[in-house]
Amino acid sequence: MSNLNKILSTNAGFDALALRIPAAIIFIAHGAQKLFAWFGGYGLEGTGQWMASIGLEPGYQMALMAGSVEFFGGIALLMGLMVRPVALMLAVTMLVAIYSVHFVNGLFMSANGYEFALALLAISVSLVISGAGKFSVDNRLKTKLS
Repeated sequence: MSNLNKILSTNAGFDALALRIPAAIIFIAHGAQKLFAWFGGYGLEGTGQWMASIGLEPGYQMALMAGSVEFFGGIALLMGLMVRPVALMLAVTMLVAIYSVHFVNGLFMSANGYEFALALLAISVSLVISGAGKFSVDNRLKTKLS
């Protein structure tokens, strides 16, 4: 089995779709806040300044990377395209968010804790393990390559 076939393969049925769609919507919205200042976000400049203020340097580039992974990764999740590597990048992004921003505040969201980022991390890790599922671009590509 080629490396591409391994990346595209999936152990999931239609259940992965139940994880991909809500996670995709959330990641797209959060990425759009960082990149484009949509949905009440601060855009690259504002997000970059904030990231630099908490020690994530260089702030602008970190905002660009996080926003791009969330926005474009969310679009890829929605389509079911390259889900395993995309979900891995999203999982790393959530780990950074948990440990650089939320962990010191405890678990609960009401105190800006890490529970929401932890849920997104769990979804991302699940998709790394299972793959995109039957209703996905990955599954269609795998079928064509086989």
